[in-house]
Amino acid sequence: MSLNPIEIKKDFPILTNGIHYLDNAATTQKPAQVIDSLVKYYLQDNANPHRSAHRLGQRATEDYENARDTVRNFINAKKVEEIVFTKNATESLNILTNSFLYTLKPGDEILITIAEHHANFVNWQEVAKKTGAKLVISYLNEDRSLNIDELLGKINKNTKVVSFQEASNVTGYIVDAKALIKEIREKCDATIIVDGSQSVPNKITDVSDMDCDFFVFSGHKLLAPMGIGVLYGKLEKLNKLPALLFGGDMIEYVYENEATYLEAPFRFEGGTQNVGGAVGLARAIKYLEDIGMDNIHKYELEIAKEAYDKLNSIEGVKLYTTSNQSRTAVLSFNIEGAHPHDIATILDSKGIMIRSGHHCAQPLHRYLGRPFSARASFYIYNTMDEIDELVKGIENVKEVLQLGTR
Repeated sequence: MSLNPIEIKKDFPILTNGIHYLDNAATTQKPAQVIDSLVKYYLQDNANPHRSAHRLGQRATEDYENARDTVRNFINAKKVEEIVFTKNATESLNILTNSFLYTLKPGDEILITIAEHHANFVNWQEVAKKTGAKLVISYLNEDRSLNIDELLGKINKNTKVVSFQEASNVTGYIVDAKALIKEIREKCDATIIVDGSQSVPNKITDVSDMDCDFFVFSGHKLLAPMGIGVLYGKLEKLNKLPALLFGGDMIEYVYENEATYLEAPFRFEGGTQNVGGAVGLARAIKYLEDIGMDNIHKYELEIAKEAYDKLNSIEGVKLYTTSNQSRTAVLSFNIEGAHPHDIATILDSKGIMIRSGHHCAQPLHRYLGRPFSARASFYIYNTMDEIDELVKGIENVKEVLQLGTR
């Protein structure tokens, strides 16, 4: 089966009336099937899971735990207990960084890359400040892909954590995470964390084969509702992490002066969880699997190349997307003489919706020599024709701002 974006777009009620939605790296739109699954849950099954013996409580528990198993299968985790539901990748990463406040010490090193999203950058800064550990940063190649050799060269016996994104939300590069992790493990015994926020929506994910210790992603970037995310961890690693949120459904026993806590995943899911979000995530996964993740990745590469080639040919456009062929359909760019917010505003007047700003990656933008950029990002419902609309829109921006002609 091949991917047909024109047919797929029919499932997305919001994508009508001339809207060209090109902000998918920020969040994706939701198909009717996912929206319907939310409505069905709240109409028929809504209750607090794991707490009630009545039929609605049982159905809500089944919905929630079935969703957990759907995620387990989707990323090929070995055990369902290795899947923790959070509200997003940011919360997942913060659960992890919080744990290192108790284990790192002066002289230890944390290795990240300059291209990380703030959610995998600022929290490590805080850990380093509070523990005395050293934050080490790896940089990029000239083509704006990750410099693997430099990263590996910065690993030593003091490296305790290596945390990196599998795909960049600014340059679009894709890392061969499995190969990189294999080389890291040959050099040190660090905990390895992978941020899959930009990769999971676009390619097959196999955390067991990848051999990472922890892996995180957000549901809203793969057609699911906002407010649901995933923290995967090898079970023995998860059970060594301290609890972060204390309250209902994560405790084992509570006495007047002490308490004991359940093992993973429940020790990290204190309080009433977003059951509807989990149901929506499971339905979004089924939607993507029906299309085929291999088909999605193939189309992603095709539309990424087409968009890169066409934008790269426009006079005055500076691309920050990697020229490496292994990339997602994320194109960050500036137009000489134009502010990104002006670019986005003028494009929006033509129904073309992109992102403008630093994309939660200020250190990377400073490294690239600009404090901000415009960003167009494509997904399964975007057509090749929409690339042409973007090109025409950029030419219109130049005309409106009197920046010259091609």
